[in-house]
Amino acid sequence: MPTDHNLNTDHSVSVVTPSYNQEIYLQQTMESVLSQGIPGMEYVVIDGGSTDGSVDLIRSYENRLSGWVSERDRGQADAVNKGVSRTTGDVIGWLNSDDLYLPGAVNKALAYLSDHPEVDAVYGDVISIDGEGKMINVMRFDQYTLEELMSFRVISQPGVFFRRSAWEKAGGLDLSYHFMLDHHLWLRMASRGKFAYLPEPLAAARFHAEAKNRAHPEDFGKEAYRLADWLLTDPLTAERAKPIEKQIRGGAAWLDAHYLSEGGAPGKSMKAYAKAFSLFPQRVLEDKNRLALTALMAFSPDAAQKVFNKRLSKRLEGLKEYQQYLNDI
Repeated sequence: MPTDHNLNTDHSVSVVTPSYNQEIYLQQTMESVLSQGIPGMEYVVIDGGSTDGSVDLIRSYENRLSGWVSERDRGQADAVNKGVSRTTGDVIGWLNSDDLYLPGAVNKALAYLSDHPEVDAVYGDVISIDGEGKMINVMRFDQYTLEELMSFRVISQPGVFFRRSAWEKAGGLDLSYHFMLDHHLWLRMASRGKFAYLPEPLAAARFHAEAKNRAHPEDFGKEAYRLADWLLTDPLTAERAKPIEKQIRGGAAWLDAHYLSEGGAPGKSMKAYAKAFSLFPQRVLEDKNRLALTALMAFSPDAAQKVFNKRLSKRLEGLKEYQQYLNDI
């Protein structure tokens, strides 16, 4: 059993990677972090007791890591909490073992936070890739208000960097969440501080058959509905949430519909879209292209795929340099 390395105490940024049986992707993830070229950056890998070749792989990198451990844990949230507790950086990045940082991502985030001391967390756009590293989408965001985050304008976790002070005030990740754990954290951070948007890609999120967003699409909606109830009753958020209750509950239904659509369940997705429309029609109308694609998917999956591929080509214009990086890493 490996033991934790001693960590230095003078670091500007720390990155934590939780992992479990992700040998197939883990090396690319670690390389994407280690190639950022940030002097003094801490990088800690927390393995959940993998039974594939992950431990041997991590051990082969231990001279380049600030710390690592392999032991059973209580899931992703527990692993990230454990990892953060073993680091000292003022800024923290959390990168799962099937995701990647794009070139310069950490430096861009650090520079932004240095220039904007009033900002507690910065987030950028995130490219979606498949199991082989091919770009399949790009998730572009905006400068969201707290009310928009409450209404389930979600941001992609690998593209977020936050100050340790914000993490400590929020209390880290809640171990009772397994699918919307990141959004729950962002809501607690944003309720106490300020989030800022950096309009350029910072990371790549991998979508593959074993990923939670593909393997368990229904569970995201369940936790979104639970988060809506929390927002409306928790002393931290209730005062600002109650005036927009319909938007919050409609946003949760929209998120349910979105994940069900991406998970290949168009019938269930359309029911969730209908619920979302009854509560927050504007959100559904903004997503009319995905709604139409979901409806088409129910009748002709092949036709829906053709429409998606045509739209995809346009969305990925100007991102070819990132595909080359993904091919090389």
